[in-house]
Amino acid sequence: MYARPRPTPKALFRYHVVSEVRARVQAGKSLAKAIEEVLRLPHLDPLGQPLTLFESTVRRWVKRYAKGAALAALENQPRSRTVASQVLSQKLLDFLRAEKRNDQAASVPELIRRARIVGVVASEESLDRTSVWRACRRMGLPLTRSLQLAETDMRSFAYPNRMMMVLSDGKHFRAGTQRLRRVALAFLDDATRYGLDAFVGTAGESTALFLAGLHEVVGRFGVMSALFLDRGAGFISDDTHATCGRLGVAFIHGTAGYPEGHGKIEKFNQTWKQQLLRGFDGHPEISPDPQPLRARLLHYLHNIYNKTPHEGLEGDTPEQRWNADPRRLCFPHDRAWLDECFVTTFERTVSKDNLIPYKEADYELPRGHAGKEVIIRRSLLRGSLSVLHEGRLVEIHPVDRVANAYARRARPATTNTPQNTTPVVVHTAATLAYQRELAPLVDADGGYPKGDDEP
Repeated sequence: MYARPRPTPKALFRYHVVSEVRARVQAGKSLAKAIEEVLRLPHLDPLGQPLTLFESTVRRWVKRYAKGAALAALENQPRSRTVASQVLSQKLLDFLRAEKRNDQAASVPELIRRARIVGVVASEESLDRTSVWRACRRMGLPLTRSLQLAETDMRSFAYPNRMMMVLSDGKHFRAGTQRLRRVALAFLDDATRYGLDAFVGTAGESTALFLAGLHEVVGRFGVMSALFLDRGAGFISDDTHATCGRLGVAFIHGTAGYPEGHGKIEKFNQTWKQQLLRGFDGHPEISPDPQPLRARLLHYLHNIYNKTPHEGLEGDTPEQRWNADPRRLCFPHDRAWLDECFVTTFERTVSKDNLIPYKEADYELPRGHAGKEVIIRRSLLRGSLSVLHEGRLVEIHPVDRVANAYARRARPATTNTPQNTTPVVVHTAATLAYQRELAPLVDADGGYPKGDDEP
């Protein structure tokens, strides 16, 4: 006796579906009717996930089993690999094999460029890189692929003291009877799991929302050593990176598509979604405005979550761990320094009509800067622009051309001319011609000048 190969989970699942059909056919129903009834049944794939079946798929399984009469007939059939191509020449295919043998990391565009340089493909010949990629795949050549999980360094980490690492992430939810979309942005201490603060925004994880939250957290709890963020739009912006640099905070971005890399904040998001956020959807007593929503989030954060025993803290509450931590908090030395960290600057050349362009709008500056290079200060918290004018900061606004059309123009400053200075008389050509052709009828003494023929 020989050992039969063990059937795969896929084959066993397919056999279960085929058995349902065969049982109904044996009960006297037609094949079409039997398949129709089986398709209405709930099905779970070998991993326990819901699966939707199609009539053509079930018919193919029934036909294959009837022909083979064994589980092996329901296994995935091996396919022969096609190494030729109806589009690409054999010379190019041989070139691709040779190049990939020497340089496995070469991309498809790079291979095409090499083929054109060495003359395998004419310079004027049109070549679709998708066809080249498919040919490489059929030939089993190595292609660019994403780094596999087993090949990456995904070691778990934890910091021993508070404010050494702060985690931040946003969780989308809906609020009120109108089910308006909102985002809850949380700041969580890594070592103690202590919920520091929460904020609510209406436009996703924006830079403005994150920086406003960071400003509040630093003002209340001090400057953290590092921030761990995902790759949301508000976390990877230049303004965020510049602000962290001015604060002296290191920032780390998690691996894209790998939420397990920041599992603590992800677990926190699951917790307050189940315990709080899901109750906001469609609730008539919930106001969708950010401030009332933030009040509810802060009440949950400081009165429920921070006071609940945490499994990851050996039964201690986040509040107990936070208060027992011996590490001193590093507060900013003054508020002005903190506010200055949330200001960025850029240069602009002022036009002759005292305007500078910024984000598809023209901003009007005070008089006296036309044609000059000026430094514009932008507040990352308020979004306002200001410029240094006559020793003080002046906030500038978009130009209102309609208002300027009715505004009185300022008169230029007058220059004082010394009284004893005699003005210089200039005799232009027009003046000289006038004097020559239209001489005066009366001389300087008041009489008529004598003509040329008078004695």
